[in-house]
Amino acid sequence: MKYLSALNPKDIQNKVCLVRLDFNTEDDWRMNASVPTLKKLLNQARAIVILSHKGRPNGIEPKLSLRKEAKRLQQLLKKNVIFITDFQFANIRERIQKGPKGTIFLLENLRFQKGEGENDPDFAKALSGLGDIYINDAFSVSHRANASVAAITQFLPSYAGLALELEIKNLTKAMQQAKQPLIMVLGGAKIDKKLLIFKNLSGKVSFFLIGGLLNEQILQQKDKKLILPIDFIKENGQILDIGPKTAALFAQYIKKAKTIIWNGPVGKIEEKQFTQGTHVIARAIAENTKAFRIVGGGETVMFLKKLKLDKKINFISTGGGAMLDFLAGKELPGITAL
Repeated sequence: MKYLSALNPKDIQNKVCLVRLDFNTEDDWRMNASVPTLKKLLNQARAIVILSHKGRPNGIEPKLSLRKEAKRLQQLLKKNVIFITDFQFANIRERIQKGPKGTIFLLENLRFQKGEGENDPDFAKALSGLGDIYINDAFSVSHRANASVAAITQFLPSYAGLALELEIKNLTKAMQQAKQPLIMVLGGAKIDKKLLIFKNLSGKVSFFLIGGLLNEQILQQKDKKLILPIDFIKENGQILDIGPKTAALFAQYIKKAKTIIWNGPVGKIEEKQFTQGTHVIARAIAENTKAFRIVGGGETVMFLKKLKLDKKINFISTGGGAMLDFLAGKELPGITAL
């Protein structure tokens, strides 16, 4: 894989750089993660054209437009960002060519176009015609075979951005060079991925602390490394949070860990009364300063940010599903394509 950090500045000089980012977050933390890549390119590039998405639109949905993100990025970089509202590629190319050196463009939500989700090579080729080189700095969508993530690499010299490089290096370090005991906390609703990770990493992880949405597949697993809840907070037969005994038990395992990986809340945190378990987990991880700690998943990261604990974590992954797939040993289309 070719990394942007190893790219000679001369190879960027006067080039139009297409950069795949992910603005699909509640606030701008993923946007912030891309700033080092954008600043590196701004020093040399002829222009930067940002490709991104938001939500899961069915056709064009104005509420999922990236217009607000263009304004936020402009404030972040303290530089004008030109927002392009259509996909008239000939006109867009002309605007890019006429713009002064160092101009930043942001295209409208790519998921407004069918070809994006279908990994359509024709749509990817049309996108590629806007630039000279391609940089993927969106780890969080690299598990999806989308046109702007996978197919586009067939048409342009392609590189991993600085944030994507950090993701690969930190997640690999956590798995291959982990200080023991290595504790993995898995919450959220992606049960199939929890099982895949358990099977893939059972030889490397000391203990798996499992919360979030549980089903019989998980609860019937018999393994000393799998630490399941011993009490729940239930409503209408559904488990909505781990109970206080489980939270205290999980905290004890976290306290002794030397490496911690956390993905997914252990309760239905969108409702305040079911946040207590996740709160205990977050505090325990933040307080274990002797451990190397990685946290990922949009809900989990936002929860940490609201508690003002995100700065106490060694590495915040921008990926949710992508992080789980990477840890499960699955090939990520966006990374394979590079």
